[in-house]
Amino acid sequence: MGHSEKSAKAFLIGGDWSFGGGRTFESVNPADGSVAATVAEAGEADIDAAVRAARAALQNPAWRDLPPHRRARLLATLADLVERDAERLATLQTQDNGKPITESRMQASAAVEVIRYYGALCETFESEVFPARGNYLSFSLYDPIGVVAAITPWNSPISLEAQKLAPALAAGNTVVLKSSEVTPQVGLEYGRLALEAGFPPGVVNVITGFGATVGRALVSHQGVAMVTFTGGTTNGREIAKIAGARLIPTIMELGGKSPNVVFDDADMDLAVNGASFAIFSNAGQSCIAGSRVFVQDSIYETFVERLVAAAGALYVGDPYDPRSALSTLASFAHRDRVESFIAMGREDGAKLLCGGTRPTDTGLVNGAYLRPAVLEVADNRTRVAQEEIFGPVACVIRFKDEEDLIEQANDTVFGLACGVWTRDYKRALRVVKRIQAGMAWVNMYKTASVNVPYGGVKQSGFGRECGRLGFMAYLAEKSVYFNLTETPVSWPP
Repeated sequence: MGHSEKSAKAFLIGGDWSFGGGRTFESVNPADGSVAATVAEAGEADIDAAVRAARAALQNPAWRDLPPHRRARLLATLADLVERDAERLATLQTQDNGKPITESRMQASAAVEVIRYYGALCETFESEVFPARGNYLSFSLYDPIGVVAAITPWNSPISLEAQKLAPALAAGNTVVLKSSEVTPQVGLEYGRLALEAGFPPGVVNVITGFGATVGRALVSHQGVAMVTFTGGTTNGREIAKIAGARLIPTIMELGGKSPNVVFDDADMDLAVNGASFAIFSNAGQSCIAGSRVFVQDSIYETFVERLVAAAGALYVGDPYDPRSALSTLASFAHRDRVESFIAMGREDGAKLLCGGTRPTDTGLVNGAYLRPAVLEVADNRTRVAQEEIFGPVACVIRFKDEEDLIEQANDTVFGLACGVWTRDYKRALRVVKRIQAGMAWVNMYKTASVNVPYGGVKQSGFGRECGRLGFMAYLAEKSVYFNLTETPVSWPP
């Protein structure tokens, strides 16, 4: 596909915007099928140039010698610019992936908080002096790791890209950001704002293109010192193979099939509302979605009836309609994938209790819309209960008691999140301790805070984003010893 510089969006290498070799691709607005943007596609030479620019920026005194409080000032300026342009960022995200504009606006506000948090952490971070076990002084220094390849998915680029850029930059690294080809516009805006904020050229680079080509070439580049990836487990496994062969550190925030557990003493209103939000918000396109809803036998019928009613009452509409609880899925291909999972579940014996159909409302028929579905699943081992659907599909499953629940909840390759709904906090703590997950909520779901670590176990990934741990991951600790004696080294006799 050809392009003109007037119609296509360029990518950022160093301080320059480039159209590469002239190839382009389109971001399609899933709400109506229109073209949201035409974007230049990077080639291998462009990826090499971006990494080289990032490596050069590491040695640029304007960045290398910048003290932490000055890095913090740049991050504070970037946060102010993101806040200024929050509506533009929200609009671009909604154009690319169809997320309700209200959610996109909330994520833009959250991104501002993330950037400000890491600016503050950068300025106040302290190293350690260790108690000496001899006549010496020992302490830690922290160096940036180097060029960080940041690869992000299409579901929430505003927040996820901020969660990678802010700590990596706060730690003094340089970054090559590769956004999903489905949602390329937000990353390009972050690149523009980084330049405006005063980051030296090459500190933030943004390349655009497809994961199988651009992403693979970026991770394979010998100049990349670290990879941080958010996305599906299959792609994460391939990236981890490449990074493992190169022996470079990675952060992997991958898929999930998270159990959301409703005990018989739960506040029914709270649990129904919470379970609905956990799986249907953002049309289920969230790695932490509470996609397996485990309900205790004695309240199963009542709870499921109410969950079905709640799902049916959710307003599915245009992303700019403030009434819309759910909007379009991120792409037409992804809607097809979610529909295939529903069909697969029914083939395996699951009962479709509601939803799973395309709206026929005028104005929605041309978009990638899908009504929220509730599947009654008799066996937790079936494919629909084991594989990540990443859509508005709740799999409801019975359990008898705590032991039965723990066995079923942990019977999955994933371990990202879990929810527990009960009035008995002793039981809640017991269950939270035993469910294999990186995050847990009790009588709530999907709450996140920038100062609390975020990540999973098992095939949901490793490493942590957010919080102090999410900053430390981008630093290389160096232990230093200073001799405090004039006595020569004593060799053994």
